[in-house]
Amino acid sequence: MAWLETRIPPPLVMLLCGVTGYAGSRLLPCALLPLPCPVVLASAVMAIGVALNLLPKLAFQRARTTVNPLRPSASSALVTHGVYRHTRNPMYLGQAIVLAGAMLYLQNPVALLAVPMFVLYITRWQIVPEERALLARFPEAYVLFCQRVRRWV
Repeated sequence: MAWLETRIPPPLVMLLCGVTGYAGSRLLPCALLPLPCPVVLASAVMAIGVALNLLPKLAFQRARTTVNPLRPSASSALVTHGVYRHTRNPMYLGQAIVLAGAMLYLQNPVALLAVPMFVLYITRWQIVPEERALLARFPEAYVLFCQRVRRWV
């Protein structure tokens, strides 16, 4: 199944996981997780996720490197500043948080299973191949970066 590596755009994976979470919440509607102000809570969580998804893109633009997750070997610079001091994958973390916010809105614990599903898929089929490409492209700098910064948080 190596052919899946870096093939599906991560936002599409997030959307598919969200649809799966929504479907799960409809199949098991009795499992409710009542939350106070679900719209406000979901919106706040999603806003944090959007920020974590967009800020790194600005850093990539400043570094004049690609943000295309389907071609990690095309990276021309290793970005290690800003939010990258805290997580090696802030865009994927942001997408996971957006997904979590959307699933919180559904107020169904079954829907929340979409988040670990996204994390597992993205880790195996997107992050691991990206790490191989970055290690090949920036061997010493990437090893040091990995020693200092965790993959997710």
